[in-house]
Amino acid sequence: MALDTLIATSADLAGDRSVISRAEAVRPAVAAASSEIEHTRRLPPALLDKLHEARLFRLLLPRSSNGIETDPLTFFHVIETIARADASTAWCLSQAGGCAMSAAYLDLPVAHAIFGNDPRAVLAWGPGPKVKAIECEGGYKVTGVWAFASGGRHATWLGAHCPIYQADGSPRLDANGVQQERTMLVRTEDVQWTDIWNTVGLRGTASDQFALNDFFVRSDHSITREFDRECRESGPLYRMGSGTCYQVGFAGVACGIARGALDSFIDVARNKVPRGYKSPLRDNAVVQSNLAQAEVNLRAARGFVLQSMADTWKDLCAGATITVEQRITIRMAATHAIHKAREAVDFAYNAAGTTAIFENHPLERRFRDIHTVTQQLQGRLSHFETVGAWMMGADTDLTFV
Repeated sequence: MALDTLIATSADLAGDRSVISRAEAVRPAVAAASSEIEHTRRLPPALLDKLHEARLFRLLLPRSSNGIETDPLTFFHVIETIARADASTAWCLSQAGGCAMSAAYLDLPVAHAIFGNDPRAVLAWGPGPKVKAIECEGGYKVTGVWAFASGGRHATWLGAHCPIYQADGSPRLDANGVQQERTMLVRTEDVQWTDIWNTVGLRGTASDQFALNDFFVRSDHSITREFDRECRESGPLYRMGSGTCYQVGFAGVACGIARGALDSFIDVARNKVPRGYKSPLRDNAVVQSNLAQAEVNLRAARGFVLQSMADTWKDLCAGATITVEQRITIRMAATHAIHKAREAVDFAYNAAGTTAIFENHPLERRFRDIHTVTQQLQGRLSHFETVGAWMMGADTDLTFV
């Protein structure tokens, strides 16, 4: 295949408008619920109804399980659109999208039972430092505590990532001597919850903590998230892996927050006359220049994410599997976008002055949300160390690439 056929065009960057329009249609309802989301630290039932009706929790779910199985460019646009209205809602949708890709690793009858037969199915998960799954007849006995389960309070299933131990207590090792890990899928009603999510931002994700104690999980309700080992689906989305989709999705959250912040700042600047000044902010040359630079930096970073993902998607659709170089490029682009979005929000917040410090002002909330995004795994500045080391041929850990 000629190289030029694999270069993404502007049309490729636009995504599937029929899917994106669903997000645009529900965005006003998300914006209207944002104060309630912030206050209750939950997505309200009425909004969940609208999100399910639009099938926005099924964006990355396989078609074989009654999902949309859209492309990652469309996924970015949907998440970005929702984040302009409320970052917590967008974060929950992005997390649920990556988790729904688990259906590709399950036997089809199990995937149907969990996802396909329930139009409101949502899977959430999070890490746990002291957890284990002990092999037993027919499955595993699972014990531990897991946290950062974004969207877990409205999920129907939860994933518990576990190292595997044999019945005698010794670690189950793979061919390379590394302890095996699997994700156990359990019903939400089977766990014990602890409310830990009192945070600076992203309050509505309700990323709480859950626990299991010697709980039996059937073997066919466990998966490995390594797409090249157990993946049943052959489509390009599942040859890419969920990790890359998380990067694209959470970059979309950050870009949506920044877009909303800049739009809000422009409304402030057109009318606000700062104390001691005679003219509105919009007439200040420094503000004008800084706004333009924030705008171009955000657009450039966003474009890098879309272009790198679109080029990779072309290769995947042609039958390829994602390469380390492509994963490195998308990781670099996504981390860069998150931090350029943070810079744009910081500009808007600082330039707006005291207007932005009041609770429930759009800039105040977006400032808190974006700074919570940058603290999460996807926003780690250490990702640039991994990228740089790989570029120079140095030893590097590609775990989070």
